[in-house]
Amino acid sequence: MLLSRTIPSQIPQYYIAMPNLESCFTLFSQSVAHISLPEKFTFPFYYQPQALTIAAVEQLQQTLEKHPDIMGGAGDAGKMLGVLVVKNAQHQLGYLSAFSGQLAYKNTAISFVPAVSDMQLQDDAFLAENRIINNINAEIEQLETSEQLTLATNALNEATNRYQQALSAQQRLIVANRQQRKKQRDEAVAQLTTDEFEQLKLVLAGQSIYEKKQLQALKQDGQSKLVLLQQALDTITSEIAKLKKQRKARSKNLQKKLFSQYQFLNANGATKDLNAIFAELPEHTPPAGAGDCAAPKLLQYAYSHNLTPVTMAEFWWGAAPKSAIRQHKNYYPSCYSKCQPILGHMLQGLDVEENPLLINPAQGKDLAIVYQDDDLLVVNKPAEFLSVPGKTITDSVYMRIKNQFPEASGPLIVHRLDMSTSGLLIIALNKRAHKALQKQFIERTIEKRYVALVTGNVEADFGTIELPLRLDFDDKPRQMVCYQYGKPALTTWQVLDRKNNTTRLHLFPKTGRTHQLRVHCAHQDGLNMPIVGDDHYGVKAQRLHLHAEYLSLQHPINHQALVFEVAADF
Repeated sequence: MLLSRTIPSQIPQYYIAMPNLESCFTLFSQSVAHISLPEKFTFPFYYQPQALTIAAVEQLQQTLEKHPDIMGGAGDAGKMLGVLVVKNAQHQLGYLSAFSGQLAYKNTAISFVPAVSDMQLQDDAFLAENRIINNINAEIEQLETSEQLTLATNALNEATNRYQQALSAQQRLIVANRQQRKKQRDEAVAQLTTDEFEQLKLVLAGQSIYEKKQLQALKQDGQSKLVLLQQALDTITSEIAKLKKQRKARSKNLQKKLFSQYQFLNANGATKDLNAIFAELPEHTPPAGAGDCAAPKLLQYAYSHNLTPVTMAEFWWGAAPKSAIRQHKNYYPSCYSKCQPILGHMLQGLDVEENPLLINPAQGKDLAIVYQDDDLLVVNKPAEFLSVPGKTITDSVYMRIKNQFPEASGPLIVHRLDMSTSGLLIIALNKRAHKALQKQFIERTIEKRYVALVTGNVEADFGTIELPLRLDFDDKPRQMVCYQYGKPALTTWQVLDRKNNTTRLHLFPKTGRTHQLRVHCAHQDGLNMPIVGDDHYGVKAQRLHLHAEYLSLQHPINHQALVFEVAADF
């Protein structure tokens, strides 16, 4: 096969090949000689698929379409797959295929690369220890659901309630009797002689002492009974706690042993296991599923078989999950929580593309001021322009305003727009204005309207989307729908026009969650139509077609009604 260019870096020959497995190297079914090789390897966390990768993915997808059983039944959830274009020792170009996690069905039509470690399936010692942990789990469950525990818990609760009721009744009686004795003393002052009054006081004091002794006896008797019942309950719960402690220790040791079996190579020939890779990170312990994603599998197989990595991509195949947004056949970056630490090691020795997220997207862009007075500004933020400084890029609306208005005080930023979203943004020039504007946002008296272009024809003319959102911790900064932990998010929308299989909409966010409009448009329970150019939830384009075009508010100081509108440039 003719190549347009020779890849300069060669995989060192001292790698030890894996056992003689069925080859996972797949040749291209059609010539790719006309496609130029990329100068650098793919930056896996933000990329546009290269032509060679697209050819490999399309070939793999054709096979998947011919063999739908590979990915499971019709009701099964989809899966992330990946391809790695490689060059073999004979200078042939081909590709490797992998899936993230595991497959429920087996089919020999595609030779997916194997797991980095199959210890949890093959190792006898691992399986034996896992059985012990499962037995401990069964013991814990048996004790936690036992009649003995239920009876002991109920007996303690009932005795506690009876004790509290008796104690409260006795305390109320003491208070009532104390008030009655006071009344007797007050009435007796004018009626009795001094000696008689002193005698009465002694009698009443005796009654008080007697009642206090009764209360003390009640407490001693009740508490002694509760102690005995608590001890009976503790006998069971301490056994459960002891078993849980054993389970935790065994699980931790087994997990550490399992992680040590995930040995990852890099292009320099260095090896690290999961324990070592995550040891330097704050969380220390690898998250569940670390090492089983497609990208690490692909690179591990390539390094272990003297195949030179050229370019890589991952894509979603099948039905979308209920929470995260995944579109069939769409390309996606590698995940951050699991893959970033692993790939940070595995990519060492490869000439990798620069991280585009480190490049300032606002370079050369102007920040237009729509309105200005002594208390506030309204600016028209361009797309791909940060509202506030990021971790690596400081250029932002905040920094521009701070430099342009050095006399301004307070936090300046009242609300934010996503970096990719353009449109109207309010800036407070002093603390008083900031506080007053913030109050308007909290009370939701500020009216906001966005215009967006979504992919597809929205059938209805208007509607409401209510999907709770939270951060996808495995795939930051993406958001996901989560009914258990998500924050309420409400959006109303109205169709403006439909044209060329796209729909122009007005969007009215009633809450201000991160990526709210983008998720509500893209999610299957929302419009199920991503905003055009959405690189997180749809397909990347020249820009995200989302613009904050309208704001209606009350001036923070003089309370004058203010209305601003700036049309989108798309």
